[in-house]
Amino acid sequence: MGRMFRGMVFFAYFVFVTAMSIILSACSAGTSATRGGSLSASLPPRPPGGIIIDHQCTKLDRIPERWIHAAKAKLHIAYGHTSHGSQLVTGMQGLARFKGPLYAFSKGATGGALDLRDTPFSEAYMDLGYPDRTKWAKETRSYLEAHPEVNVVIWSWCGQVDASESEIDLYLTLMDALERDYPNVNFVYMTGHLDGTGLQGNVHRRNEQIRAYCRANDKILYDFADIETWNPDGVYFGEKYPNDNCDYSRQGDGKRDGNWAIEWQKAHVEGVDWYPCESAHSQPLNANLKAYAAWWLWARLAGWDGR
Repeated sequence: MGRMFRGMVFFAYFVFVTAMSIILSACSAGTSATRGGSLSASLPPRPPGGIIIDHQCTKLDRIPERWIHAAKAKLHIAYGHTSHGSQLVTGMQGLARFKGPLYAFSKGATGGALDLRDTPFSEAYMDLGYPDRTKWAKETRSYLEAHPEVNVVIWSWCGQVDASESEIDLYLTLMDALERDYPNVNFVYMTGHLDGTGLQGNVHRRNEQIRAYCRANDKILYDFADIETWNPDGVYFGEKYPNDNCDYSRQGDGKRDGNWAIEWQKAHVEGVDWYPCESAHSQPLNANLKAYAAWWLWARLAGWDGR
């Protein structure tokens, strides 16, 4: 009798353990994380052809509201930058004041906001070229290992995109290695801000190098420089030596005597057509456009097709 009882107890235990293993496996299948964090089912696959965010992506009213909500539900973003890159953040802060809580963001996504972690790395003042050209990649790896929920990483330049071809190749190589090692994280490439040297200048050539690589390899690109080359009406200033402050040369001779952002602001209604906000090294309208493009990016990453 005792042997039979022990056998029944063992059989019941075996059935219980097996059942629990099946249940736990089923639960973890939808939430298991791989290296680099993000939950494997949290983001849609990157669309063929990649994602290019440029001046054509600055019409906020074209982004369906449901994709704004989807971005807030799905994305966990880490953003590293110094002064120029802060235009995205201060523009987004101003947008939330201008348009309301639909566009709110915070670290950790409290109150239904977008989870945007502004300069969360070990050194707050760091970008793609400062203090050197590799530390940002090491910091990214450390942060992702400690924060596996993060599924979007974006870094900006300050002035260091004015570099050699090989130095930009180093940036592209480091980004590609991160993408291979953290396949569930979307890494966003970026061009550097304008510096007034025009289409023949080194900054334009290096930005073109980044663009060509992203187009050829289906990457995700936030084209910082392109956004500040066009005003909201679609007027192009690239041939007029524009700089990061939106100054340009009316005659195209390199003598900057106009400012497309100030001119547009004066011709439109503050608080209706544009909103005041901090914009490092530049004008509020530039940060407005950077914020609109940022939300276009977040919506695309959440699954919107951009149409």
